[in-house]
Amino acid sequence: MPLFEGPADAVANVYAQSLFELARSKGGEAAISQSLAELEAIVELARTDPKFGEFLSSRIISAKDRAASIDRIFKGRVCDLTLNFLKVLNHKDRLGHLAKIEGSFDRLAQESFGRVEVDVYAAEPLDRAQVESISQRLRAVLGKEPVVHPYVDPRMIGGIKIQIGDRFIDASIASRLRKMRDRLANEGAATLRDRAGRILDSRGDAASSNGH
Repeated sequence: MPLFEGPADAVANVYAQSLFELARSKGGEAAISQSLAELEAIVELARTDPKFGEFLSSRIISAKDRAASIDRIFKGRVCDLTLNFLKVLNHKDRLGHLAKIEGSFDRLAQESFGRVEVDVYAAEPLDRAQVESISQRLRAVLGKEPVVHPYVDPRMIGGIKIQIGDRFIDASIASRLRKMRDRLANEGAATLRDRAGRILDSRGDAASSNGH
């Protein structure tokens, strides 16, 4: 079975927080950055290599056998902190949650560095000048250093969509057209109601005058 993907959950947050605090106590920002880079590389490998992903998350392999394999694969290739963390996850049968844990750990790391992860979606690839322009605007608004990750969404017509943690900003052309359509529909209905009201009022006044 592949790694569990998606937003970090309570389990991922607990393990990520434990690793973050341990890394900070062991070597500060340098240790945090190193463990983050190593976890990112391991998760990416698990995503691109199905056999390795199965090795990490399979319930068929015993924890003892997997621990020995983890030592052979990673010893000397990652720092002791990351290696021991993988062993803890293996012992607790949580290696399948590694992708979610890495995502939560990344968020903690960026917050501690005064940075914020930002996903930007556009219909076509953004060039360096466009990414820098977006970064400058976000920097002014957020008061933090944005780490912009540009993505292409071929379903979009134009404009951009921005994801900052749980916050989503839709500045796409499709969104603008939809808002314009809704505004015209609402304003049109209001105009019709107002016009009908004026007509009914004028008829009522005329009827009252004729009655007198």
